[in-house]
Amino acid sequence: MGSITIRNHTIGDGSLTIIAGPCSIENREQLLEIAHSVKESGAAILRGGAFKPRTSPYSFQGLGEEGLQYMKEAGQAAGLLTVTEVMDSSDIDLVASYADILQIGSRNMDNFSLLKKVGQKGHPVMLKRGYMSTIEEFLLAAEYFLKEGDNNVILCERGIRTFEKFTRNTLDLSAVPIIKKMSNLPVIVDPSHGTGRADIVLPMSKAAVAAGADGLMIEVHPNPKKAISDGQQTLDYNAFRELMQEITELHAFLNHRLTAPQAVKFKVL
Repeated sequence: MGSITIRNHTIGDGSLTIIAGPCSIENREQLLEIAHSVKESGAAILRGGAFKPRTSPYSFQGLGEEGLQYMKEAGQAAGLLTVTEVMDSSDIDLVASYADILQIGSRNMDNFSLLKKVGQKGHPVMLKRGYMSTIEEFLLAAEYFLKEGDNNVILCERGIRTFEKFTRNTLDLSAVPIIKKMSNLPVIVDPSHGTGRADIVLPMSKAAVAAGADGLMIEVHPNPKKAISDGQQTLDYNAFRELMQEITELHAFLNHRLTAPQAVKFKVL
């Protein structure tokens, strides 16, 4: 079993790590509120985008360094680790000075120059699977960090593009047990981006836990309908609280079943 430890939190040791927060950091007060709410529900890591890669150049692109400042403050106030995306090599030092974990987004999984430079930084990193990448390509992308000596790598399955249109992406949960057989790196699942639908985030989270995921990445916002980005796949506080309760119970049940001693059968003479 592969695990990494960031400050006082270990990912991949058999526990379930929950990363939660908004798609985009919108303002200071809201992020502080979200951080305290997800912490109270059991999250360990706060997520939020300060630099946002958007399909349309006219969409909200993030608050930049101002958003990073809000994230660091919110994480410290709530006692959470933080993760946010770095999109450009010139921003690595800046983002690393604020965030505990650097996220490489799906669009940049094949940006090998960026991967090399992030690996050279030696900062903990979370690599998201490219939306049209095979598992082999995903694992080889992770090797760019490992080759540079950065072993603090988390892999994130976030869905791949298929011909299916009822979901934003097709969440490939088969990747979880396959990667865990082929790699010693912890694997988490992002059912928010993986489905694009808030109404099925809970069942797919359960499925991810059953498949052996080391954690989940969930988008949370106080009012998803008013979220600047990705509101359709975002949970509100009540839905996230319900999700946390159900997956915590499921994880405990699965661990009990896996670790409970097997009954001994005696042969009758």
